[in-house]
Amino acid sequence: MVHVSNFIVRLSTLAACAGALAVAAPAVAQDEAGFQAYLPQLRAQAIREGVRPATVDSVLPTLTYNARVVELDRGQPGNPQSTRIPPFAPYKARHVDAARIGRGQKAYAANRAKLSRVEATTGVPESIMVAIWGHETNYGSYTGNFDLLRSLATLAYEGRRRQLFAGEFVATLKIMDRGIPRETLKGSWAGATGNPQFLPSMYLRLAVDGDGDGRVDIWNSQADTLASIGNYLLNAGWRAGQPWGFAVSVPASFNRATLTNRLVSPRCPRVFERHSNWRTMAEWRAAGIMPQGRSWPADDVLATLMEPDGPGQTAYLLTSNYRVILDYNCSNFYALSVGLLADAVER
Repeated sequence: MVHVSNFIVRLSTLAACAGALAVAAPAVAQDEAGFQAYLPQLRAQAIREGVRPATVDSVLPTLTYNARVVELDRGQPGNPQSTRIPPFAPYKARHVDAARIGRGQKAYAANRAKLSRVEATTGVPESIMVAIWGHETNYGSYTGNFDLLRSLATLAYEGRRRQLFAGEFVATLKIMDRGIPRETLKGSWAGATGNPQFLPSMYLRLAVDGDGDGRVDIWNSQADTLASIGNYLLNAGWRAGQPWGFAVSVPASFNRATLTNRLVSPRCPRVFERHSNWRTMAEWRAAGIMPQGRSWPADDVLATLMEPDGPGQTAYLLTSNYRVILDYNCSNFYALSVGLLADAVER
């Protein structure tokens, strides 16, 4: 009887799957037809914005609708406010681990000449550039294998953020006009590409030639990768000579009632609401805060306090340079891990 029941369940499941496939097939065909009908709009926009017609016409006939990209986009969190923030310690253990530190130290040692030139120009510490590279692509070991032009055209057609993705599609064509071959232009499903995972528009605006060969190759050149990361951080407001932040101990008697930050950030408000108000290092020292394993920066350097795992656990004083790292990826866990990895890499 059990075997018969299981057989009936399997038949029912197969029938349901067949029905779903029957519904899905026309839906995919409809999406493909709509996608092909949309492509002339992208062509017109690209030519209007200065892309060579020959470049556009070499790409558009090769494009098809990518349902997987739309699925991934729609699977992004829709209401982050409702999600409880997990503890930082497990994230740190995964992202500032011995393997990533070891690879970072090797990359750091191998690129000191390149890095020192970039630091001299930008003021961005060598180790910060290496740590960004390590977090984005594990020092170039994985950069994504989605065809950028197909992904971006699909996301533009899907329409939720059409202006953004249509613009990035056109920017990718402009990269081709600069001599980067189509087969190089691969990356994440959302369009981030190369070792530093720049969006195409960011490549056009901030990627630089770090090795002097006349090309800006963030896919194959470590010098171009590191110089481009440094230029990005400089453009975002990096202040030379200031740390990103550092771990501190907070006394049990510390009064947190006076720390409320009443400023509301227009970008990533949930990230910034975890930070305290700004105080000078002298004020934090007077409040009983103690650095862990380092000396105090200059008394007039401003910082905010964050306790990612709550009172009684390791806290961090964070300067304006920490906010520059957040400009690269607006996540406290990401920015903290970049800073901690950078510290570990240069030890």
